[in-house]
Amino acid sequence: MSTEGVIYRVAGPVVTATGISPRMYDVVHVGNEKLMGEVIKIVGDYSIIQVYEDTTGIKPGEPVTNTGLPLAVELGPGLLTSVYDGIQRPLPVLRDMTGDFIGRGATAPGLSRETKWDFVPAVKVGDEVQGGSVVGTVQEGPMVHKIMLPPNVKKGKVEDIKSGAFTVDQPIVKVDGVEYPMMQKWPVRVPRPVTEKYNPDVPLVTGLRVLDTMFPLAKGGAAAIPGAFGTGKTVTQQSLAKYSDAEIVVYIGCGERGNEMTEVLTEFPELKDPKTGESLMKRTILIANTSNMPVAAREASVYTGMTIAEYFRDMGYNVALMADSTSRWAEAMREISSRLEEMPGEEGYPAYLSGRLSEFYERACRGKALCGDDGSISVIGAVSPPGGDLSEPVTQNTLRIVRVFWALDTKLRERRHFPTINWLTSYTMYDKQLSDWFKKNVGEDFPDLKAWAMGVLQKESELQEVVQMVGSDSLPDEQKITLEVAKMIREIYLQQNAYHPVDCYCPLNRQYTMLKLIKKYSDLADKALKTGVAVDKIAYLPVRQRFQQAKYEEKVDEELAAVAKDMDEQFSKLEA
Repeated sequence: MSTEGVIYRVAGPVVTATGISPRMYDVVHVGNEKLMGEVIKIVGDYSIIQVYEDTTGIKPGEPVTNTGLPLAVELGPGLLTSVYDGIQRPLPVLRDMTGDFIGRGATAPGLSRETKWDFVPAVKVGDEVQGGSVVGTVQEGPMVHKIMLPPNVKKGKVEDIKSGAFTVDQPIVKVDGVEYPMMQKWPVRVPRPVTEKYNPDVPLVTGLRVLDTMFPLAKGGAAAIPGAFGTGKTVTQQSLAKYSDAEIVVYIGCGERGNEMTEVLTEFPELKDPKTGESLMKRTILIANTSNMPVAAREASVYTGMTIAEYFRDMGYNVALMADSTSRWAEAMREISSRLEEMPGEEGYPAYLSGRLSEFYERACRGKALCGDDGSISVIGAVSPPGGDLSEPVTQNTLRIVRVFWALDTKLRERRHFPTINWLTSYTMYDKQLSDWFKKNVGEDFPDLKAWAMGVLQKESELQEVVQMVGSDSLPDEQKITLEVAKMIREIYLQQNAYHPVDCYCPLNRQYTMLKLIKKYSDLADKALKTGVAVDKIAYLPVRQRFQQAKYEEKVDEELAAVAKDMDEQFSKLEA
């Protein structure tokens, strides 16, 4: 099989070569500068390559070399705290090599070959191991990094196991005559295997009331956050990264503007991890692919991030993967597709858009890893529809795949209601699967309370149309109370300040208490109304103001208990 060929044609990031006889998705080096690319189409002797770097200046006749290997990432100690580009080149290392802008042909290994890690063996000579087995551990910041055999290793016996400080490429274990280092490589387009996939019946607890109560995401599930510019996609994802009960965060900035990515790169190290008190970066991997980087690398970045996430899932960790945004990824596919002269689909996107999105989101799962531990990947994909138009192809194709939809609303942003998740257009399909978990771990009536709150908000929406036409004074008293209760649900419960030290995170037991208090107010208001108490007196009870402020108090749970007591006293005085 020939590995040497020449460039036949250049069309932006798409290069056609002859004479290399590759397989699909082989990595090749293009031109005199050895630019990295990947074979994406083969037509006879012609190999079509998407190049991950700027192709300016390269011309037909220059050499092309086939490596014979697929695009793969290096997996091992040193991943946490790293900042990579879309093909796992460490950006701080590249900056030291070529300056602020990545030089063409610049390359560096994904994992440092100089850093030594203290390896503690978990197996002994004579033990039987196989692909995915944990052979030892390394302490990496606050996390215990499990050193596993690659998934494709057949069952065998340990012949030798070392202990001490080693680099990632030094052999540490010998199985049936083959030596393995701490590092392993895995092709990005191939999902890593699991022993068993579980039903999505455990929620990813986020600490955001609107998400946990109204639209919960199951661990191992996939959610989409579509929204126009400035609606709070990044802030929501940062809150999820910080407070969700996932041990590892993989953040993919896919084709984002440079200033937005800079914000993430500067803010994440500053964010304090509430679990450890250390920097959030200690359990985070960032993949930064800005809009001024070559478009082809965008396409690879989501696969790179997903493969790294699967690696940590295989250790038995719960991983939250943030993709911001999949729209830019789709735009990269559209550009490459047009260069290939493929038949365009809707709005110029390729016909296989839905298939590629499915491949990505379906790699989210909760299951039993090869090592025997349970792990999960929960995917939260931000979508940036032009002008906030949710009917465009990327949003619609995403919604066909994911089971949770968190719709960000510009009108709520204008009203200063944050998070701007619209409770009427958002939805979750995990309600039934998660219902038993919430009953067991939060409260037997929690799903009923949630259904009641959603019912009140829907009634409010219907009544608003009447109010706009004839005014609220013309409504019956019962409907006026409904509007007041809906206002409490919106302003006290659904609104949450991501930057307030207390309100930024609300545990499930507190969410349950708050929702029960609003239901209690509603029941007492209905009772008072039947005894002839005026609506105005019910609406302007002092306890409402106290309830509004309670969520910001340092001793919030004690304050909520006091609110419950005040509520009883003030309503009993009304009826008297």
